[in-house]
Amino acid sequence: MYRIAQDAKCNLPDTAAFVETLNALEQSPVAEARRLFDPQIELTVARAPGRLDVMGGIADYSGSLVLELPIQEATFVALQRDPSRRLTIVSLSDSGSEGATSEMSLAEFESPGNQVDYDAARTRFQQDPSRHWAAYVAGVFLVLMRERNIRFRDGARILIASRVPQGKGVSSSAALEVAVMQAVSAAFEIPVGPRELALLCQIAENCVAGAPSGVMDQMTAACGENNRLLALLCQPAELIELVEIPHQVALWGLDSGVRHSISGTDYGSVRIGAFMGYRIIADLAGLSVQIDAPGTPARVVDPYWGGYLANITASEYDELYAARLPERIRGREFLSLYGGTTDTATRIVPDQTYAVRVPAAHAVHEHRRVRMFRELLQGVVTEARLEALGDLMYQSHRSYSACELGSKGTDLLVELVQQAGPREGLYGAKITGGGSGGTVAVLSECDAAASIARIADRYSQLTGYRPYVFTGSSPGSVAFGHLKLVVN
Repeated sequence: MYRIAQDAKCNLPDTAAFVETLNALEQSPVAEARRLFDPQIELTVARAPGRLDVMGGIADYSGSLVLELPIQEATFVALQRDPSRRLTIVSLSDSGSEGATSEMSLAEFESPGNQVDYDAARTRFQQDPSRHWAAYVAGVFLVLMRERNIRFRDGARILIASRVPQGKGVSSSAALEVAVMQAVSAAFEIPVGPRELALLCQIAENCVAGAPSGVMDQMTAACGENNRLLALLCQPAELIELVEIPHQVALWGLDSGVRHSISGTDYGSVRIGAFMGYRIIADLAGLSVQIDAPGTPARVVDPYWGGYLANITASEYDELYAARLPERIRGREFLSLYGGTTDTATRIVPDQTYAVRVPAAHAVHEHRRVRMFRELLQGVVTEARLEALGDLMYQSHRSYSACELGSKGTDLLVELVQQAGPREGLYGAKITGGGSGGTVAVLSECDAAASIARIADRYSQLTGYRPYVFTGSSPGSVAFGHLKLVVN
């Protein structure tokens, strides 16, 4: 039986449940889990939550302010150092009845005199879709090798148990990366600060897993605190403050049942369109642009907006640039005219057509909406203020739809919340994260649980799918710390 030799900073109910899971591994139906750990070697345990994107969403990669809530559901990682220099990864399902496994040698990340580059690693994991999930775990080791020049003399045996549902737009991938990074840094005694931890995890997601996410997910999983909104200025990752949620207000997540993925073409195309918009505006503003080769990231000398589209004011964008941006442009035509964008995480496909004006407008106006939302949330809570907060959420949802990142399920949930309205204590709703399905965030009075249940009932009647309801919050990985476990 495992006992705690070194406790975490926070004592949470799900921690005890995870230790029970570890103690029951001998009875696990997953054979690889039963024989994973050596009882003579201590375990390091880390935890990271998913997040509810309250405001900001897809504007993070354009430098917007975002407001994120760490949710109650979290991912646990138990890690044991392995002298064989192998990575053995076992992921349990929620029920524990089935799992996924992956194994590799750390030597695969090394070539004579150097580490494998990110492109080669990403290609390796993408060749087998059934093992692509392991890129989010193994990628942490490669990133530390490349970015921090860490030489791992040991490998690791890693067990993953997550209650963060996948495909629901609450960032299960960031919770996994951050929990792994926290466990690795603790087990191998690698000092990594909170902000750096998040940025390194973003590199793992962008460069190894090949998902072009912004940094808000990793920052929330790492730096979030219980029942507070993380106010993050994504330039690239500046933690502004932790915003107290007024006691009169509650935030919920309602899962639409429509699977969400930021690796999908919709999210990537909108992201590329926003960066195209910034690149064209840089030309219109007469900024100095350097591109080493067509299709490679551009470098822009930008004394006005600091390189971030979100820093362009709404009035500047609407009056000076909106009408001068193309509605859509073919990738080949854009590359011919402008050479490339400043984005290092995406690649423009020559034969694909991209929307430009609307994705650029979303980034500019969403930054304005998020700043207004934060200011309103910090004032005295009144009926008028709640309605104003809700209206900003509805505006954000409509902007997602204009970017073609909506879905029938999320639109229906927002419509049901809007129909119920203030008379049932419901004030606002919007699609979250990368869009195209996933979860809807809802703003309500603090005692609106019955109203949320009625929305879920109505959605179930109309669609046949019962929404998962996200409620409650929990601390990020840094506030949690880590456990050390030994066998009695």
